[in-house]
Amino acid sequence: MSASRRRRGVDPVQLLQSKISGASGPLAVALSGGRDSVALLLACVALRESGLIGAKALRAIHIDHGLQSQSRAWARECRALTRELEVPLTVRRVQVTLARGESLEAIAREQRYRALSTLLRRDERLLTAHHLDDQAETLLLQLLRGAGVRGLAAMPEVMTLGRGSLVRPWLAVPRSQIEAWLRARGRHWIEDPSNQDLRFDRNYLRQSVMPTLTARWPSAHAVIARSAAHLGEAQALLNEYVNEDLARLRAPTSRTAPTASAGETTLDWRSLARFSVARQRQVLRAWLSAAGLRLPDAIHLERIRCELPAARSDAQPVVRWAGGEVRRYRSRLYALPIQSPRVNDEGAADRLWHWRVGQRLSLGGAQGSLRLEADPHGPLSRRALPRQLWVRRRAGGESIALQAAGGRRRVKALLREAQILPWWRERVPLIGVDEEVIAVADLFIAARYRASGDEPARDRLRLVWERPSDWQVPID
Repeated sequence: MSASRRRRGVDPVQLLQSKISGASGPLAVALSGGRDSVALLLACVALRESGLIGAKALRAIHIDHGLQSQSRAWARECRALTRELEVPLTVRRVQVTLARGESLEAIAREQRYRALSTLLRRDERLLTAHHLDDQAETLLLQLLRGAGVRGLAAMPEVMTLGRGSLVRPWLAVPRSQIEAWLRARGRHWIEDPSNQDLRFDRNYLRQSVMPTLTARWPSAHAVIARSAAHLGEAQALLNEYVNEDLARLRAPTSRTAPTASAGETTLDWRSLARFSVARQRQVLRAWLSAAGLRLPDAIHLERIRCELPAARSDAQPVVRWAGGEVRRYRSRLYALPIQSPRVNDEGAADRLWHWRVGQRLSLGGAQGSLRLEADPHGPLSRRALPRQLWVRRRAGGESIALQAAGGRRRVKALLREAQILPWWRERVPLIGVDEEVIAVADLFIAARYRASGDEPARDRLRLVWERPSDWQVPID
């Protein structure tokens, strides 16, 4: 930006127009009720009134963290503002819970973006009011945390989010210009008292450090943000090479492809080991990010890189951190949310299933659900199936008679032969009556309950286990 243009200032409405033009799809404004987001919503309304945004293509989203006693009042103010401006508003309340040693700032931000991600509609663009000062502060915070190129690139102007995208149209606009523009329109905004709390890193940087820097270097914000832009370009170039590596190292995780994204959560560690150390780290970070996990610190990343491949071939090693975990099984690494492999106590007890065709039985925890469907080619006999069944998890020692005349097979061995991932084997639901196992999920059915060759089509059923999305069957 030229010196003369900086003196004139940037028209926020014109800049917003230039950033969102050329792309179709609805817009959503992340509205906190503070100065910057109120200005962004007003700028969008101005474009709507001029016909540059469709009358029904604009809405606002407010996330209530519940961290302040006034949070519900702020939500009411946002509702009042959007009613005045005739903009639909969605309010989502989230609960921020902290584990020991976690940052309130970081967790609140993570919860906010997670909620926004789930609320975005297909091809919708979420606009946030991050500005030049925010970008400079973000780079300095990342620098003080020892971040690499990815972190020092600070906030990208455009990125994928949920089913849509996130756009930050005002990263080149100083905070002072946004405030002057809003004051000129006589608008009120919410002042969050926590913004004055110097215990929070960003507040301390904004109020105690940046004034000292700008007293010496008046253009500090713009210069620091320019460095972030350069680092963003470097990260984009690095991503091109890393994505090529990922494409070679990823592999389908199931012969039946149970989920569309399953291949994105596994990595061939033997091929990864052939790369240089720096290249391995870059690939691991990109892979974990693509899996939707919060990136581990340098120590945990090194444990993933070194400990998992070095473990015994018959071991099932795992590295766990606050944002997720990575497990090794055979030739692959598996990236999982922290709660996924742990069997939740919910749903652990036996339960009775008075089944009806088409009715879903939720298994609780992370086990998914079961249902019986009418199917003219189904393998189950309706006439042989008792009306009341039990459903339980494996406790060990269970067996099932797969042949009418023959021995019984251990469920544990069947699951291993079927190449069910080890941490999933304890979650596979068993269905039975009295002391007999009738079915192992929808994977194995006892012989006496299978439909015969001359079974009428109306008497055939199919058992369906709706697995959670991280259920995977490896192939080696």
